[in-house]
Amino acid sequence: MGKIQVTESPIKGLYVIEPTVYGDDRGYFVETYNQQDMHEAGLDMNFVQDNQSKSSKGVLRGLHFQKEFAQGKLVRVTKGRVFDVAVDFRDGSETFGKWFGIELSEDNFKQFYISEGFAHGFLVLSDEAVFQYKVTDFYHPGDEGGLAWNDPSIGIEWPEVVGEYPGNADGSGYTLSDGTPLNLSEKDQKWPLHAKLN
Repeated sequence: MGKIQVTESPIKGLYVIEPTVYGDDRGYFVETYNQQDMHEAGLDMNFVQDNQSKSSKGVLRGLHFQKEFAQGKLVRVTKGRVFDVAVDFRDGSETFGKWFGIELSEDNFKQFYISEGFAHGFLVLSDEAVFQYKVTDFYHPGDEGGLAWNDPSIGIEWPEVVGEYPGNADGSGYTLSDGTPLNLSEKDQKWPLHAKLN
């Protein structure tokens, strides 16, 4: 059973994974992870931990990365929809500082594999979203770094976001197009600009 379609993004190391969904009038069945299928597709990662978060509309988490203990992440949404983003933060990469984003939802079943060395974040576009992800290394306290989610030198095109860049990561002046305020943690509003990390 199983079988997946894997598409590499324009940035090497980022993969969109679409599993086969078997549906009928009773509902559906889908394999959300099959190690053999992943290996056959050339993805030989070893996951050590599963995480899950729930967020309301307008919540933006990120952009986060690990300083020393880099994690690969296989992410998906089991309720609602989000716009998920990865920024290449690998030293020496030809696409350093470039970003790629994709909508993940409970309806499209898409998953996104983000290799080690990327900064990651997502924006919730539905009333609420349940976000699940597997990681290739354990969480290490104090190892997290971050980038400003709205850094103009990166230029992420967050869908539905309205507002003027204030010169930092403060989200208080931003909303979604329907007026929902953007909701960032205090920590995520203090991450520096990309240029200040070099």
